[in-house]
This record gives sequence, structure tokens and C-alpha cells, in this order.
Amino acid sequence: MKIGFACDHRGFNLKNFLMDVSKEKGHSVIDYGTYSRDSCDYPDYAVALTSGINEKKVDRGVLICYTGVGSSIAANKVKGIRAALVSNTKMAALTRKHNNSNVLVLGSGFLTRDDAKKIMLKWFATDFEGGRHLRRLRKIKKIEETNDV
Repeated sequence: MKIGFACDHRGFNLKNFLMDVSKEKGHSVIDYGTYSRDSCDYPDYAVALTSGINEKKVDRGVLICYTGVGSSIAANKVKGIRAALVSNTKMAALTRKHNNSNVLVLGSGFLTRDDAKKIMLKWFATDFEGGRHLRRLRKIKKIEETNDV
């Protein structure tokens, strides 16, 4: 699988660690930044990553900031993106099975490296179930396309 990674300055260390883990597991990786611990704005990197997904340069993305909240808000503004802020492996599995999430969002200030690794690997390994969940994703797509609830 080809995975895009992006972060702000508070997610820089965790992003680099998780990119290394992904490479060790045989995934291709594209780094959408940031490339240092210098202060920066998370929406810029959320847009870079989600553009890579929508342009089919990567299959899925991992996005990291301190809480994960801002990054998930920014990513979910982009049409076609289903970003999920996840804090445990059960959520990681369910957001893939039920929501077909294409961006995993992690809060570097609230997870250990080991927990983040476990969450990411579970998210990578879990497939979308389809079925009744597809109906719900179609409703989300309608909201994106028409802004009509």
C-alpha cells in the first residue's frame, strides 16, 4: 500500500517514527511534511496530504498534530476525505470497517509511540465491510456534493 504522511511541528517526531515502521512493513511512503520542528500551520499539511489522496498518489494517509482535532477538522473539509481521529485499536478497526476512512489522524500529545504504532498497523490491516455502511457513505457523499442534509 502507498501511504502519505503529514504533520505539523508537534507531530514531527511521531510522523518520522511511523513512516519508518510503515517502510519496515513493506509500504511505500510519501512525506507531505512538515520537515522540521519549526512552528507551522497544520491546515497546510492536511491539504497537502488530502490532495495526494484525491489525486491517487497515495492510497491512504496518516495525519498528526498535538491533539489531532485541528488536523481532523481541516482534512474533513476536503471533498472525498473521511478522516478519523483515533485513540485506540478498536476505533482504528471500526473506522475502516464502518466508515472506510482514508485518513488516520493521531494526537501526538496523547499517545505513546507504541500505541500509535499499534493503532496505525490495525488501521492498515482492516478492510471496509461495505453492506449497510455503504448506504451511509452515500449519504455523506450527497452532503459533500450538494450541502443538502
